[in-house]
Amino acid sequence: MTEKYKIYLSDDTKTRLINDAELFEFTKKDESVNLNSFLKTLIVNYFDRYRHDSENLLSNIKQDLTSITSISEKDAALLAGKIISTYIKTDSLQNSKNSALTLTVSGSSYEILKIIENNMLKDTSLSQYLKDMFNSYLSIPRSERETIIFKDTYDDISKALKEHRILSFTNTTSGEEKAFRVEPYIIAPSKEEQCNYLLCKDRNSRKPRTFRISRLRSVFVTPDTFPVDPDIQKELQEKAIRSPHSVSLTVQAVVRLNKYGVKKFKAITKNRPIVSKIEGDLYYFDWPELQLEEYFKRFGRDAIVIEPASLKEKIKKFYYYGLREYSK
Repeated sequence: MTEKYKIYLSDDTKTRLINDAELFEFTKKDESVNLNSFLKTLIVNYFDRYRHDSENLLSNIKQDLTSITSISEKDAALLAGKIISTYIKTDSLQNSKNSALTLTVSGSSYEILKIIENNMLKDTSLSQYLKDMFNSYLSIPRSERETIIFKDTYDDISKALKEHRILSFTNTTSGEEKAFRVEPYIIAPSKEEQCNYLLCKDRNSRKPRTFRISRLRSVFVTPDTFPVDPDIQKELQEKAIRSPHSVSLTVQAVVRLNKYGVKKFKAITKNRPIVSKIEGDLYYFDWPELQLEEYFKRFGRDAIVIEPASLKEKIKKFYYYGLREYSK
């Protein structure tokens, strides 16, 4: 069964939902953002939590009101509902423009909307209920929102971590979908990207790897178990704290920054490496080489790698080939 609903969202709410849909790679065949698919997933995976949280909040406010006043339970319930609708579920931008959105649902998302229509609305519309649900979702940190949208994936990974079971999945890299079998060790959030990563050991290469959770597909917990390697576990725990999105070789690097490079280093915070020490215009790092490469590529002549030679050569080649293409 498929049905279409018209809902109204503030431009701010809609934009933030689109941003999440884009980050979590909900796309159509033409690579445009598939907001409808994303919202269906959000509704299915978040409805129970939102309903329970809303009921608990209402119950707690009612208990507080009845414990400090002689108000009746009925009046306390009415006042609690008024408090929530006035102070908690109000949009942060009340005067912002609302725009209509057609939501097409089917399957599980259709069933949940029918449950909402038949049981949850009372003094509000379906559009307002969904709007409140979406705003509640957006109030949660993004790394946790990812766990909601990819709930099934997280449940499978958590089971594999707890039971030390080998995971299989597919992952798209460089436009090509590849299959992997890994020994999972840790799930860790990246503070800069606000995404979560699975740090693991590749069964084929026998090397540590990291995968962004939202890019895993066809996740399957195999019946095969593996012995935990204390050395790998320690290494990945250190990576999880510093740079979970990169398990490349850690190097001791020295980078010379001019005054513009220093300004850029302060301004460009995404995936910024931690400085070990500073001596004049020399910045020292003990950090994964791949992350250093990707970070300082953005600095141009304002950051010159002194050491190691491997990192210096990679950045030299990056600018050399770029200049060659622009010179054609």
